[in-house]
Amino acid sequence: MHDIAFVFAGFFVGLVVGLTGVGGGSLMTPLLIFVFGVKPYLAVGTDLLFAAFTKAGGTLSLTRQGLVPWRVVGQLCAGSIPAALATLYVLHTVGPASAGVQSVMTNTLGAALLLTAAAMAYKALRQRQPGLGLSASAQGHGAPDSQATRARHWSLPVVFGALIGTLVTLTSVGAGAIGVTVLLILFPLLPLPRIVAADIAYAVPLTLVAGLGHASLGSVDWPLLAKLLAGSLPGIWIGSRLIHKAPERLVRSMLSVLLAYAGTKLIAI
Repeated sequence: MHDIAFVFAGFFVGLVVGLTGVGGGSLMTPLLIFVFGVKPYLAVGTDLLFAAFTKAGGTLSLTRQGLVPWRVVGQLCAGSIPAALATLYVLHTVGPASAGVQSVMTNTLGAALLLTAAAMAYKALRQRQPGLGLSASAQGHGAPDSQATRARHWSLPVVFGALIGTLVTLTSVGAGAIGVTVLLILFPLLPLPRIVAADIAYAVPLTLVAGLGHASLGSVDWPLLAKLLAGSLPGIWIGSRLIHKAPERLVRSMLSVLLAYAGTKLIAI
């Protein structure tokens, strides 16, 4: 019975990711902890590889459409990959199942969920004004690509990438709504579809490195991962085709409330 429940959980998260673009980690990790009683370190490790596999498919599709700004992805990875490796080294030294690490993971995860909820609520509110948030290039009057992919300062994407790399390795949450919101600030001339593409593409090597690192620590439940993917892949396929029919603002608003509740509950543990 649990097997079917895991497949349905994967399908639900995949559907929501397909509909809204919200990172699976912000939904899957608290779902595994609260609903299925999975230990935090196993939930995080398993979800990292879950995200790597699901977002890899999305990256291939976006690459074929020519939407991925690889210069931006490279800048983010320059900070996120070393930070992920450093965090994994600390986890390897201390031990991911230790009480102290479990406490840090749950509190950091709670804070990350609250930040994600705030970013989603902000985005939902911004959508109330037609056209707000769309850059000139998104409306067909684009700046040159070399200018659009240049951050306000060269160091900002690297620093941001390092922070996200640490957060993702500890909690499996950090890309998605938080990433898109910050990228909009760092790259104001980049059209929104390319912002989303950058966020998805840089998450693939990051979650793969962090996920394999967790696997080397014994923090990945492989049978559970297979069940989640069995549900998520068709869920993402269906969600991505319903994206124009769903009331996105309503869905994002409801999710922000749900994530805020989960984040508060995690911090209160």
